[in-house]
Amino acid sequence: MALRIIMFYRYYVPHLLLRQQNIQILGPKLSFHLSRASSYNYYRNLNHTDTQTNFSIKPKFSSFITDSEIQIEFSHHDPGVARINNGSFGCSPASVIAALQQWQLKWLRQPDHFYFNELQKGILKSRKAVKDLINAEDVDEISIVDNATTAVAIVLHQMQWAFSEGKFKKGDAVIILQCAYGAVKNSIKAYFSRAGGYVIEVPFQFPVKSSEEIVSEFQMALVKEKAGGRRVRLAMIDHVTSMPSVVLPVKKLVEVCRKEGVDQVFIDGAHGVGCVDVDVQEIGADFYTSNLHKWFFCPASVAFLYCRKSVTHSELHHPMVSHDYGKGLAIESGWIGTRDYSPSLVVPSAVEFTNRFEGGIEGIRRRNHDAVVEMGNMLAKAWGTNLGTPPDMCASMIMVGIPACLGVSSDDDALKLRTHLRENFGVEVHIYYQMPRHEEVATPAGYARVSHQVYNKVDDYYKFRDAINQLVSDGFTYT
Repeated sequence: MALRIIMFYRYYVPHLLLRQQNIQILGPKLSFHLSRASSYNYYRNLNHTDTQTNFSIKPKFSSFITDSEIQIEFSHHDPGVARINNGSFGCSPASVIAALQQWQLKWLRQPDHFYFNELQKGILKSRKAVKDLINAEDVDEISIVDNATTAVAIVLHQMQWAFSEGKFKKGDAVIILQCAYGAVKNSIKAYFSRAGGYVIEVPFQFPVKSSEEIVSEFQMALVKEKAGGRRVRLAMIDHVTSMPSVVLPVKKLVEVCRKEGVDQVFIDGAHGVGCVDVDVQEIGADFYTSNLHKWFFCPASVAFLYCRKSVTHSELHHPMVSHDYGKGLAIESGWIGTRDYSPSLVVPSAVEFTNRFEGGIEGIRRRNHDAVVEMGNMLAKAWGTNLGTPPDMCASMIMVGIPACLGVSSDDDALKLRTHLRENFGVEVHIYYQMPRHEEVATPAGYARVSHQVYNKVDDYYKFRDAINQLVSDGFTYT
């Protein structure tokens, strides 16, 4: 009898708690992920070290994931909202969330064992998964961090020290595009400019007609500064710009930087992995960062920083200094104090999820691109507007002009329209304001950044289309 009581509390009670917790968070449709067999097995693995008793029971799926299975994986999304803004915060399927919670429970059950025996092994597995995803040469080139903004801070902090130690001179420069992400610009102010650095900001014209005009503008800026004797220490280039969303020709831009003598090149691929093809050896930059919560189905917050082998790793340090300082960036980043490291450990689970799709993450990326172009064209036709880029310069996001009669004439108007669509129509989409060029007064000043991810349905875009048409019909305007 005593043995039965022990077994009940050791296995069955935790199973019930886990099942109840996940149902509350993810919804009743997800119970198939938390079958009694898989939960029982999970707690066996937590309580036994004998490898003969450790076995895995995986849910049986069809050859490739079905539409109904996709909807079940994302049934925790609000069903009343057309969620076409994946680019802002990403998404995570139920199976990855379940893995996240298992890691959290492992930590909570026995923190000392988890820290000393599990954590670094798990982070190394995530680093290896990232290495394969981006075709890095060596796993030592990969550090797991919490956000692309953290990766930017790591590199710029190193450059701040280069100024203070006399390696850089006052007036040495960083070059960025005008459309660089706001947090990146602020990091440059905080680390680079305050140390005495100079910022070259290359104009960025939108709507974009071709990638050649971007490369030409960028090269002209470098040639001009070089002729004036300016030393450019770093180029920071987006792979996919945030707002407006444009896929930049990063390989060509890296080649221009090498030709014009830029010391190092950092590709900000916050939207990179899962959205565009990322091959760091082919791109040829010194640094590459990408969030994995935006387009690779991981929960927030997990990202990586790639540092090419030739870069001096010993000079790079995590801004949060902890016990592993000086052991290399990858090790430093693996422990920055007591916190929840579970997001850093589920990258292999996200890989498993993407492999349930035909073509894996490449297949997902292609289908998202084709679908968002189709939906973008549908919306532009319905509203009598235009796309902000050629289709080959968008990935899983596309810029669609909204009717000029809505009167979006400032960033504040764009935010108000975004809020109005969310609160009154159940449409979540990012709205962008673009100051018209003098010769293009008649073009839309407001654009919607429309995303497509695997959970989206055509009805989401029809809902957005109809909401804008309703506003136009009602005479709604901000002017």
